[in-house]
Amino acid sequence: MENNSIKESRSYLSFKLGDEFFASHISKVLSIISMSKIVKIPHTADYIAGVINLRGNVLPIIDVRTKFGMDKIKKTKETCIIVLNIEIDDEEIELGALVDSVNEVFEIDKNKIQKLPKMGKKNKSKFIKGMIKKDENFIMLLDMDKIFAIDEILDISNKAKNHKK
Repeated sequence: MENNSIKESRSYLSFKLGDEFFASHISKVLSIISMSKIVKIPHTADYIAGVINLRGNVLPIIDVRTKFGMDKIKKTKETCIIVLNIEIDDEEIELGALVDSVNEVFEIDKNKIQKLPKMGKKNKSKFIKGMIKKDENFIMLLDMDKIFAIDEILDISNKAKNHKK
């Protein structure tokens, strides 16, 4: 399948954080891996869980619950890492998103995507593309490229490289 047809796909991967459902466009997902030992990098933001060794490369791991201001929970057998390829300022970066569990891959009819309700400019979320109702749950469709700032990712990558020395 060509890269353009992947980006045009209506497929999303859903995952859970607590009782909430979120989804990433499948074009951003490289793989899903089980939990492994995460090495914490000193003097990084709370939501940066650390780094792991993935096939010989240093992969920054972001605790998405903490990034979204949610309470931390104890890791379970369903806790996993979604390996993502995000694009920020025309630069592609791989990172891991630590989530409570992965739910499913599903297709979305674009006509079913609802806009977020207006809650004032202060509460405007730039990284939520919209919402859909699936079964009895609302699923927030995320723009993975906008969730993570380039400075944060480059900072952890540089600290990880220096930590290895």
